[in-house]
Amino acid sequence: MKYSIYLILMALLFLSCADKKDTPQEGAEAQSKNMSPEYSEAYQLLKNQCYACHSPISSSHDVIIAPPMAAVKLRYSRSYTTKEEFVEAMVSWAMNPNKEKALMRGAVDRFQQMPKQAFVEEDLRKIAAYVYENELEEPEWFAAHEKEMHAKGGGMGQGMP
Repeated sequence: MKYSIYLILMALLFLSCADKKDTPQEGAEAQSKNMSPEYSEAYQLLKNQCYACHSPISSSHDVIIAPPMAAVKLRYSRSYTTKEEFVEAMVSWAMNPNKEKALMRGAVDRFQQMPKQAFVEEDLRKIAAYVYENELEEPEWFAAHEKEMHAKGGGMGQGMP
């Protein structure tokens, strides 16, 4: 009797494991889990070193302390079309942010200049490459804000005074 209960339990366990399918995951975190370890590391660096200020989960444009990384990517993508140019520009800014070379002048006016951080350049290169190659999480309000403020063509956010 004990033997047959044991066999039934083992069969149920085996069948329940065999039927499990991976649950689809959303967002950049899911992307990072499906990519090479380099990009998984890059996503973790992005979360740990950038999202504290450039948060993708802020509730509104009025409560953020820096533009979301999706906005940074959008702006840099408009000026730098190759991965190499994009990465170099982002790394250069993050290593030594200064108002004179700011690409996002509207953001600097609104949030002030990004403070100089003790970043490791190689980490920034990984982050910038990840940002260039992947779709980033966006705050819920971002699309409407982008359309309202930046779709007018050549206005705010285009690096113009």
